[in-house]
Amino acid sequence: MEQASKSYYQLPFLFESRYRLYRHAIFWLIHVIVFTYLFYRGPNANIPEQLSLSLLWVPGMMAYCYPVMYYFVPKFLLNGNYKAFALAMLLWAIGGWLFNYGYRVYFMMPLAAKFNWTTFGKMAWAPASYLTLNTMMGIGCTIVLFKNWIKKQQDWMQAEKDKVSAELQLLKAQIHPHFLFNTLNNIYSSSLEYSPKTPELILRLSSLLSYMLYDCKPTVVFLNKEIDVMRDYIELEKERYGNRIEISFHVEGDTSGIMIAPLLLLPFLENAFKHGTSEQLEKPWLSFDLNVKDKLIKCKIVNSKNQQLSMSQHGIGIQNVKKRLSYLYPGKHGLKISDELDFFVVSLWLNLESGDQSMADDTHLKDPASQEKISI
Repeated sequence: MEQASKSYYQLPFLFESRYRLYRHAIFWLIHVIVFTYLFYRGPNANIPEQLSLSLLWVPGMMAYCYPVMYYFVPKFLLNGNYKAFALAMLLWAIGGWLFNYGYRVYFMMPLAAKFNWTTFGKMAWAPASYLTLNTMMGIGCTIVLFKNWIKKQQDWMQAEKDKVSAELQLLKAQIHPHFLFNTLNNIYSSSLEYSPKTPELILRLSSLLSYMLYDCKPTVVFLNKEIDVMRDYIELEKERYGNRIEISFHVEGDTSGIMIAPLLLLPFLENAFKHGTSEQLEKPWLSFDLNVKDKLIKCKIVNSKNQQLSMSQHGIGIQNVKKRLSYLYPGKHGLKISDELDFFVVSLWLNLESGDQSMADDTHLKDPASQEKISI
């Protein structure tokens, strides 16, 4: 809740307790000004007298409004106890009628007689006065409910951010265990043979893990960095499968300066390897195509599969990506996953807003060198 509370401070004057007295002072000052000129204006208006009467009503208004605003509404209404709230308000309204009478007769009228205030009404019950009490109570309750609604919205937004962040952390931890195990075995075998590829393999694996564990902390990253990470991933997988798998990796368009939420594409690529490298396939293949035009990104991944296998769209990694897409790019993305006879197709498009690009300065990232066309 600490993080949620901090988010309220985008409007500190409305929510921080240190401003409470100022908020109430402004509220009642507005009340005094409005009701001074609204109820007591006339041909023989006496501004000092009218202002005094409005000020003297403030303590009575507070006594009538605050119990409803800070006890009945939070205790009953906001807790869903509507019957108790309705009963309490009914009894409070009856008591308010008596309170209005007593306040006028035993407090206001003696003062009006003492100072000879001619603008003060002589009616003991004064329905207009009672209506004013309830009007101010209604306005106060509306403000309380509005503030509560804002807090609920902030809590919900913070919860969604925490949820997406947690899912991203889960996604980072979901690099296929077999991939890591086999890659380390390949590196070990390569080192035993004193292969010149060993340092490169270690560097690619280190770069991949470093990116997933540390570089993905910002809300957006440079698309070029995502592409480099996918290239590292593909190179490590190629080392595992050698010439047994045919891989095509192609990027078109100007990718420099483009920013995207981290780890949106890699899970689909990992899924393609998972389904497209079956031992039962004589010649497995995989194709990755990325096209960037202005703020529009189109990605298509196609991979071979065993005809007896069916593609699962409900894996944790894929489901997490779908949730992140719906949260981060609502109405600005499209995702289609097709299970054909002997291959899978993943088609994704993203319409990136210019606002996403402006976060680059905040992330303090360095954009890797842009490459219009990359082929592997």
